[in-house]
Amino acid sequence: MQRSFDDLGTPLHEVTFCVVDLETTGGSAADGGITEIGAVRLRGGECLGTFQTFVNPGCAIPRQITMLTGITQSMVAPAPPPDTVLPTFLEFLGDAVIVGHNVRYDLGYLNGALERSGRPRLPNRSIDTVALARRLVRDEVPNCRLGTLADRFRLAHRPSHRALDDALATGDLLHLLIERAAAFGVCGLDDLAALPKMAAHPQAAKLRLTDSLPRKPGVYLFLDGGGRTLYVGKATDLRSRVRSYFSGDDRRKVGQLLREVERIDHVVCPSPLEAAVLEVRLIHRLEPRFNRQSTTWRRYTYLKLTAERFPRLSVVRVIRDDGALYLGPLPSTRAAKRVAEAIETAVPLRRCTAVPGRGQSRSGPCAPAQLGVATCPCADSVTDAAYAGHVETVRRGLLHEPALLLEPLHAKMCALAAAERFEEAADLRDRAAALAGALRRQRRFDALRQAGRVVVEVDGRSRAELQGGRLQRAWTVGPSGIAAVPLPLDLDPAAPDHVGTSPADPHAPLPKALADELACVASWFDRQAHRIRVVHADADPRAVEPTLPSFEVA
Repeated sequence: MQRSFDDLGTPLHEVTFCVVDLETTGGSAADGGITEIGAVRLRGGECLGTFQTFVNPGCAIPRQITMLTGITQSMVAPAPPPDTVLPTFLEFLGDAVIVGHNVRYDLGYLNGALERSGRPRLPNRSIDTVALARRLVRDEVPNCRLGTLADRFRLAHRPSHRALDDALATGDLLHLLIERAAAFGVCGLDDLAALPKMAAHPQAAKLRLTDSLPRKPGVYLFLDGGGRTLYVGKATDLRSRVRSYFSGDDRRKVGQLLREVERIDHVVCPSPLEAAVLEVRLIHRLEPRFNRQSTTWRRYTYLKLTAERFPRLSVVRVIRDDGALYLGPLPSTRAAKRVAEAIETAVPLRRCTAVPGRGQSRSGPCAPAQLGVATCPCADSVTDAAYAGHVETVRRGLLHEPALLLEPLHAKMCALAAAERFEEAADLRDRAAALAGALRRQRRFDALRQAGRVVVEVDGRSRAELQGGRLQRAWTVGPSGIAAVPLPLDLDPAAPDHVGTSPADPHAPLPKALADELACVASWFDRQAHRIRVVHADADPRAVEPTLPSFEVA
């Protein structure tokens, strides 16, 4: 199916270009020295107007510059200074895309003059015909000077080291290069601007694989010759994102990926939210070799407060229906142990693994009990009631009152810093940060899961329905304000590894297979809060408790 111009970005035939050339006194842009400005506005291959004026540079023109350009001191003496010329030039330029042959040179002088006159720098996008020529026709010419290119390709206008002549010749060159760029699938302005880097890429021939990609939100999949998925990614602009792999990304992983890719598939989504969720579900199901994010969910762990006579903290990988309190899932065993260390620093839970009452022989109390940092029954110094008080503090801190755990850590950290024990204070700060982060993540998950059915609208253009934090469907809203036909997710949420993992009880521990998706939804809520209107919610999907401290270094 042929793509619409909307899918291509701004089509080149609709772009207004302003080709600019300056003559100067030489030296650098900091010296000023503009002697002539020439410009031509082009659109759809037609000339919309020209601009030419001498400029009094306020300094002498070197003899060699006069010999090159033919511009003499007497020619610029009656001309207006830059401050007088700039307003007229800026009006002619407007919001057009600036084009130049070595455009950085011309922009340097123009921006320098603007700054000296108290005006802002030019915000316009720019295209450099030198960079385009080096990528598209370098093998056909001895060099990419404007005069050489004009002679080789018999351009209608020839450069003469005068501003307007050179600008007209550069305009002719631009049209020729746009025709050549069409072979790389370049039909829009974004692609033209990115082409200099793309065309030099070792895998530039595979740019043809991006021809069918639209400029819409969605998910893209890189596949090898055997149809195996190598990589899954999401994008708000599929075409722009995938083509960016061919420009400027020199990571070794990307080079290897592009060498192996033989096909690029995509799924258009109604919104970036559906694209992000679909990406997670596809990565979980397909486990692409080149993906790292969202592929480690099987290694996620939980921090468990056991349900025995003297409960303790334990890092586990499996949830059991045993009456214990679970925090998580957490990214790794190391992360879970860091959180456990923070809690044990705030509250002296037992740390030894001996089961109380089993009569195991022990020569004495465990090391943490001897050091006084843990209240362990092995020391025979704690009653069931007293220990239950510690356990209740931990439960309340994890579930409802995080300050019960975080404030003691903050106080100890300040005491260590005051005693100039800075390394210990920094280590405690890191433990506190790990605990605060885990609690913050848990609160976001709990709020989403306990919100039930939620329908949100983004900018009046798209809607999404969630159930217990999981995306059920997303759809666009038609021009009349009536919802268009819903576009369901292209992948069933119940992938093989996820069967039976959607818990009916939102208060039960979250299965680790669902953590990445809920993290994705929570992150989207936080980023897009200013654009979201809640149409329906069984309960508030946002965590409404006070913000937790981050403990990050300022």
